[in-house]
Amino acid sequence: MLLGTRLVAGDVTLRLTEVEAYWGGNDPGSHGYRGMTPRTEVMFGPPGHLYVYRSYGIHWCANVVVGSKGECAAVLLRAGEVVRGEETARERRGDVRARDLARGPGRLTRALGLTGEHDGSALVGSRAPIALVAPDEPVDPQRIRTGPRVGVSGPGGDGADYPWRFWLDGEPTVSAYRPGKPRVRRG
Repeated sequence: MLLGTRLVAGDVTLRLTEVEAYWGGNDPGSHGYRGMTPRTEVMFGPPGHLYVYRSYGIHWCANVVVGSKGECAAVLLRAGEVVRGEETARERRGDVRARDLARGPGRLTRALGLTGEHDGSALVGSRAPIALVAPDEPVDPQRIRTGPRVGVSGPGGDGADYPWRFWLDGEPTVSAYRPGKPRVRRG
């Protein structure tokens, strides 16, 4: 379980409060749905690495690879609370409320200083430049909520077929929900 886990990148640490799961060829919302490409290769394992990509040419997003080697599965890091290094996060993010420093996947990567250079980075081991650290205490399961992913529509068009967004109830750092909109192909 990634919720409550701390992600350490340099002098900034955040506690994860929201994530979304993606399951490769079984999931039309996954970058790996159509198979492995040079861009998505890291998503096919081994687990414990970062898959970092540019979203809409605007900001970076980071996923933790969770599938076995050859299996495409990853968890998008959607939001977190900065618990150490707030000054550095503010230098990167500007004058925003503390709850907004890492509220949303693009804000999270910016607060941590993650870019495409971190794609494929190990998250475990003594030489890992970015580290996942287990929480001091496990998250109370009663606080975990689940629902459709943000901005992703499923086969039915509303994302309800993929309730793979998980968050900690009552956390102000959790991002606002926006339903996905089916794409309209232009001729």
